[in-house]
Amino acid sequence: MSPLNPGATIGILGGGQLGRMLALAAARLGFQCHIFTPMADDCALAVVEKKTIAAYSDVAALRRFAADCQVITYEFENVPHAAALELSRCTRVLPDPGVLEITQDRLVEKDFVRKAGAETTAYIAVDCEADLAAALQEMGTPAILKTRRMGYDGKGQAKITSPTDAADAWQTVGGAPSILEGFVDFEREISVIAARSSDGNMVSFDVSENQHQNHILKNSLVPANISESIADEAVSLVGRIATAFDYVGVLAVEMFVSKPNSKHPLMVNEIAPRVHNSGHWTIDGATISQFEQHIRAITGWPLGSPIRHGRIEMTNLIGTEVESYQDWLNLPGATVHLYDKGTINPGRKMGHVTQVFESCEIPAA
Repeated sequence: MSPLNPGATIGILGGGQLGRMLALAAARLGFQCHIFTPMADDCALAVVEKKTIAAYSDVAALRRFAADCQVITYEFENVPHAAALELSRCTRVLPDPGVLEITQDRLVEKDFVRKAGAETTAYIAVDCEADLAAALQEMGTPAILKTRRMGYDGKGQAKITSPTDAADAWQTVGGAPSILEGFVDFEREISVIAARSSDGNMVSFDVSENQHQNHILKNSLVPANISESIADEAVSLVGRIATAFDYVGVLAVEMFVSKPNSKHPLMVNEIAPRVHNSGHWTIDGATISQFEQHIRAITGWPLGSPIRHGRIEMTNLIGTEVESYQDWLNLPGATVHLYDKGTINPGRKMGHVTQVFESCEIPAA
């Protein structure tokens, strides 16, 4: 595709912190951004001049938005597929809306991942309580019941430790179409953030190791404490997935690293067709951030070759933790990012801190 010139307008569907950081990266490269969101208090709106506050079902508003944008992208994967498809009739939407359609359904996504040649946890489709009982009999416990759609940060899922938990788990997911996943006793969780351009060129950031708190990402550590061969295989898996999608932009793939001597050293957990929380370290920890890389990819600019500055630790400020942001300000090597979200709720990501250490040695566990 022909590269866009500085001054062009990039449309962003969604107005959260990822949209905010995308807009800031785009501005540094000379692009304007136009945010489309149903939420008038979204934090990305504070950093752009162009904004549309409307429902994703408002076709007239979508068309006006598309007319002002030379390319459109999204900052979260639960943008309604119908809205992305409507926009694609008017202007270029990247990644392609077909990617959204796949990744918005956990069952379809896992089928896609396996077809692309990657392993996943065992899974069985569950559409009713009878299906759940049969699936538990086949898979055994412990297991995890997850809604096929709209789940994130631990929402829409329930752990089942014995068959007697089935009824409560089904109630927890609201009786929605779901999948039952086998429980994985993994060694660690990692993610790969990679960018792919329209000509098929692909560039990956260093693999991060992720630590969660109450199902929400708390820390990302780079480099991950894994062997070079595991890191290479993880990047290769993401390449196969991105190629199968014919993907353009940045995507994140979360994986489990199995314990030694396991049949499958790596298993894909989830795909995020967008910039990702576990890649926030790249803003301060690398010469090119995941946000700039995404802007480059969708505007037809060449992808950069990011160089990591040292060992990195990224810490999310969740809920009231953001009130202690001043504790980080005088810490050598630390950079504070606050998202300017008005309401502090438990489990809400309010900011993050990136620490850059000159030594690349991984601390002993």
